[in-house]
Amino acid sequence: MALVPNLVPQNKLEIFRHSFPLNFIFSRRPHTSVPEPISDPNSDAHKMFDEMPERDVKSATALIGHFAKHGQHTKAIACFSRMLRSDIRPNEYTFGTTIHSSVVLKDIHLGKQIHAYAKKAGLSSNVFVGSALLDLYVKLSSIHDAIRAFKDINGPNVVSYATLIRAYMKEGMFDEAGSVFRSMPEKNVVSWNTMISGCSQSGRNEDAVNFFIGMLREGYVPSQFSYPCAIIASANIGALGMGKSIHACAVKFLGGFNLGLFLANSLISFYAKCGNMEDGLLVFNKMPERNVVSWNAVICGFAQNGRGEDAIGMYREMKVTGVRPNSVTILGLLLACNHVGLVDEGYKYFNEDPSLLRAEHYACMIDLLSRSGRFEEAEGFMRDLPFDPGVGFWKALLGGCQVHSNLELGEVAAKRILELDPRDVSSYVMLSNAHSAAGRWGNVVDVRKRMKEKGLARVPGCSWIEISGNVRVFVTGDKRYSECDKIYMALAVFLEHTRDSRVTTNFVNLF
Repeated sequence: MALVPNLVPQNKLEIFRHSFPLNFIFSRRPHTSVPEPISDPNSDAHKMFDEMPERDVKSATALIGHFAKHGQHTKAIACFSRMLRSDIRPNEYTFGTTIHSSVVLKDIHLGKQIHAYAKKAGLSSNVFVGSALLDLYVKLSSIHDAIRAFKDINGPNVVSYATLIRAYMKEGMFDEAGSVFRSMPEKNVVSWNTMISGCSQSGRNEDAVNFFIGMLREGYVPSQFSYPCAIIASANIGALGMGKSIHACAVKFLGGFNLGLFLANSLISFYAKCGNMEDGLLVFNKMPERNVVSWNAVICGFAQNGRGEDAIGMYREMKVTGVRPNSVTILGLLLACNHVGLVDEGYKYFNEDPSLLRAEHYACMIDLLSRSGRFEEAEGFMRDLPFDPGVGFWKALLGGCQVHSNLELGEVAAKRILELDPRDVSSYVMLSNAHSAAGRWGNVVDVRKRMKEKGLARVPGCSWIEISGNVRVFVTGDKRYSECDKIYMALAVFLEHTRDSRVTTNFVNLF
């Protein structure tokens, strides 16, 4: 039977309420004024709805919002179902709240049902409802659904644009995200933060730093959330000067003692990655409050910079303050012991709390034992593992074999690595270096021949230098820069000076 096209909205709602298939919690029984027996787990939600003194869209939406605010999202949906059964027409706030509840419940099927109700009620193009739907599809569905939801919004706002940018970032579509950002009729700090965090989390660190600088140049004052991602990006490219500038900017806008726990922890990690533990400790000492992440940042920072004894000393201070270590703390301590060859100390921390141990802790112990030349213990440790060792474990063993020129065991480790990952370049390189150190040039040629046959190429190492806030990255034989002739000329002068100064022969031979 055809539907009458000029039905009033209330009757439209009645029609799709009975005709649209519902599989979650919406009841399909006809409405009756007689109270129904309640037997489902959301009976108190139904009861509270039935006991409302006034049943209208405002009171029903307020009750749904109350449940959602307190994390009772299933009850919020139950209330929404009862609201429809009572012929109360939802408004944009009702749909916005229930769509958010379906996101929290991770139920895309439910979200699509609510979308269908919103569309038939003529509210899916509302900016508040549309932005909620966009968020639903970004988090639980595909980029195509997200784009369709965005295009359906009548007059998208900055939140809508920021959510779509996040969707593109999630899919690695950076050019599209940048295009949406540039097309925004109005930007705010949230939209800038979306670009900064998206680039930082996707490994596009230079872009993240550049967006932060662009935000400042266009006159936007960064928020508390702008700084950590920019700091982390600066750390990943070793831009010490740029990171210091961001730190100074945070002090200026947030206040010296109001940086916040997350930003302060990010700063400690940044200074540690850039090899500047002194400034990292200054941040740590000025923190009004610290958590286990703060202590871990310092412990791991000392470990990364080869200061094992300092890392252990910091751990002892941490225990005095009563902060409980976690798995990251133990990993930092094992790395610290690894750097200074403290095998017995490593065993002690490894056995301190077995509940904190993860696969990476076992791998770190194997690395510690093999780099210390204790290969029998390392092999025994491998045999006693409570799980099958992966590529990382055999690489740890191979690394120690390379240091101590244990070619027999090294070849066994390399063979196991290549069985697990036939295209692992680093294992070929490590094995080649081990043969080279032992003077087995025939074996070196054989390893390189096998690499060539498999079409494997060594990934070139890179270095970088920061000048006036600009980071320049160089790889072997780099010709990208217009000043490359001058750069190589200066490098030749340095090398000649090094030879004349009779500095360590090994250093010169590296070139």
